Amino acid sequence: MASVGASAESIRPEHPRPRQLSALASLLGIDEYSGADVEIGGVAAGSADVRPGDVFFALPGAKTHGAAHAQKAVDAGAVVIVSDVVGAQQSGEVGVPVLVVDDPRSLLGPVSAWVYHTDHTTPELYGVTGTNGKTTVAYLVCALLEQMGLRTGLSSTSERRIGDEVFESGLTTPEANHVHALIARMNEADVRAAVLEVSAHALSRHRVDGVHFDVVGFTNFSHDHLDDYGSLDEYFAAKAQLFDPDRATRGVVVLDSHWGRRLEQESRIPVVTVSADPSTSPTWSVTVTERTPISTGFVLTGPQGHTVESSVPMVGDFSALNAALAVVMVVEAGHSFDLVAHTLERDGGLRVFVPGRTELVSGDHGPMFFVDYGHTPEAFAHTLAALREVTQGRILMVFGADGDRDTTKRADMGAIAARGADVVIVTDFHPRTENPHDIRAALLAGAHAATTGADIREVADPRLAVREAIALASQGDAILYAGPGHEDYRDVGTERIAYSAREDVRLALAEAGWL
Repeated sequence: MASVGASAESIRPEHPRPRQLSALASLLGIDEYSGADVEIGGVAAGSADVRPGDVFFALPGAKTHGAAHAQKAVDAGAVVIVSDVVGAQQSGEVGVPVLVVDDPRSLLGPVSAWVYHTDHTTPELYGVTGTNGKTTVAYLVCALLEQMGLRTGLSSTSERRIGDEVFESGLTTPEANHVHALIARMNEADVRAAVLEVSAHALSRHRVDGVHFDVVGFTNFSHDHLDDYGSLDEYFAAKAQLFDPDRATRGVVVLDSHWGRRLEQESRIPVVTVSADPSTSPTWSVTVTERTPISTGFVLTGPQGHTVESSVPMVGDFSALNAALAVVMVVEAGHSFDLVAHTLERDGGLRVFVPGRTELVSGDHGPMFFVDYGHTPEAFAHTLAALREVTQGRILMVFGADGDRDTTKRADMGAIAARGADVVIVTDFHPRTENPHDIRAALLAGAHAATTGADIREVADPRLAVREAIALASQGDAILYAGPGHEDYRDVGTERIAYSAREDVRLALAEAGWL
């Protein structure tokens, strides 16, 4: 698969179809403005992203107003500015029309959809939300569609893809103008179906406004992001917005928590359900048939006698549930179940690689070493339980916690690690501007409070923590390094430092003679 160095935020359609400024003013309900009726070819919400012919959205920010950069945007080629009253005043005389609206951020998505023509033409669109598993399910949906012969697109935490082109990701869900530009580029590339991860922040901050999904999926819900949302109910309500007729046609909900059952009741669109627990009376039932360190076998049974036996090349019962969700989403989009089942049976299951998601990076000898992106208490619990099922020896766990992020989950993270692992090594992750000692202390306090008898250690340097875990492990043991996943950096203070956990683990295993 070809790799492209540019970031996803730079993706634009190669052959834009310009819109007229007069039509934009009409769309916004503005009768009068000064200036010529110029053509608009793109949308930017940051002055550094402006290209000639763009409309520049000067948005209010937490610290400064985007209008402070209005002149810079015009100098870069912006032909019109959209802002609020404050932004219009701060912009001053910039030589282009300034269209004043009440809430410019809420209009960024709809205007982008209109400029890029994604308000009428898109690939088949899938959206995935939930606390954990969004990236995995997005990859699984893409993989199944590709196995069925469709050209696909992907927008995920790990990467963006347009067919064989691969772009680096920034935000889990990019800003609305970038989302619509990406979809427009997919249209040009004859992408038949695309999958987007949709975070709670994306819904709260209008990043998928103007996008209408054919099918949306809900993985699960648990403690996270309470630094941004005042309560779990508020956090849940943000995600539940995806299950609205303005955003999607149909939905698929995993029922294996009371939050899933709540969403089934509160959804404003038709939904079907998936569960490994028959007592929830799901539309589709999942039964795990085989567990190994590299795959999970399962049977999926649904209405009208539909049954398929398959497997996913990932560890854990939750991986089977993720795979089932992906399969049902594809069926709900209108693809024949018989074709889906035939594809899975022909190929021996789902063919997928999800970078940094319970990724086995060790070789045939020595301890199994998994690198995972999980950074919530629930993710820790599920992954440790999955590893316990397939590990003959001990489980060792290396992890840290995000600085400048939700502090309320740290004690639970430490406690769950101590309950699920035999050896716990607390290290630094992304301390950012927080004192890393304080972050580790909170995790260690949670681990010690669990009073499980686990061997609990503190090694601040993640490179040394990885090597200590390997030195303590033996053949038959499993090591889980939770947090970094696919990432190739660490945020320390205000600096971004190059660091790939996967590369570091491989190097450390080689140094120990295991690779």
